[in-house]
Amino acid sequence: MGKGAVVVFSGGIDSTTLLHYVRRDYDEVYGISFYYGQRHKKELQYAIFWGEELCKEHKIVNISFMREVANRSALMSDGSEIPKDQHYARENQRITVVPNRNMVLLSIAIAWAENLGIPCVFYGAHRNDFEVYPDCRPEFVEALSRASSLGTYTQVKVLAPFVNMTKAEIVKLGLKLGVDYSLTWSCYEGGERPCLRCATCAERTFSFLENGVKDPLLTDDEWERAVEICRKVFNL
Repeated sequence: MGKGAVVVFSGGIDSTTLLHYVRRDYDEVYGISFYYGQRHKKELQYAIFWGEELCKEHKIVNISFMREVANRSALMSDGSEIPKDQHYARENQRITVVPNRNMVLLSIAIAWAENLGIPCVFYGAHRNDFEVYPDCRPEFVEALSRASSLGTYTQVKVLAPFVNMTKAEIVKLGLKLGVDYSLTWSCYEGGERPCLRCATCAERTFSFLENGVKDPLLTDDEWERAVEICRKVFNL
C-alpha cells in the first residue's frame, strides 16, 4: 500500500469514484478541489462531504481569477447558454471547454504534492471526454506526468487510471466500491436540481442506464424524464 496520494476531485461521478478507488491503495489521501468560477459550484458541496469522509486533508482552492482569461466558456459565464439535448461528440459542446483548465488545476495539485513529499497526483480523466476536452486525452496525461516528474524533486507523476474507461464503466466500478452516487453532482447548468438536458446530465443518465440502475440523485419523476431525454440524445 502506498503512503500518500493527492487526488483532484470535484464532487462529480468520475472524481468521487476515483477518490474511493485511490483510498483502497493509499494510507493517506489528500484531496484538492477548485472553485474556478464555474456556474455549477454546487458540486463543491459534495466535494466537501467526501473530503471530510475520505481524506486526511482536503483543500478547496479559489482560482476564480480564471474568469479573467477564460470567460468565453459557457461554464464560466452566466450569459452563455449550456448546449442542451446533445452528447459530447457534438461540435458545439466545445463552448463548455475551459481553456487549459486541467493543466492549471493539476499544476497546483503537483505543487501541493511536492510540498507534502508525495510522488503522485490522480485525476479522473476518462474516454468519453476525449472528443471535446484535449486535456483529458492519454497523450496529455503522459506529457504532463513527464514534465511534472522532471520539474519536481519528488518526481511527482500524474496518474489517470480511468483514462481508457467510459463513464458507464466508472459507475460500474463505483457501484462495486459502494460509492453513494446520491452524494455527487454533474449538471453544468448551475441550478439547485439537475437540468437533465445538458450533455453531462445525459451522459450521467446513460451511465446508470447501462448499469441497469436508477440514478440515486434523482427523484422517480426526474429519473423518468432523464431516461426519456437520454434515449432521444443517444438514439436508444
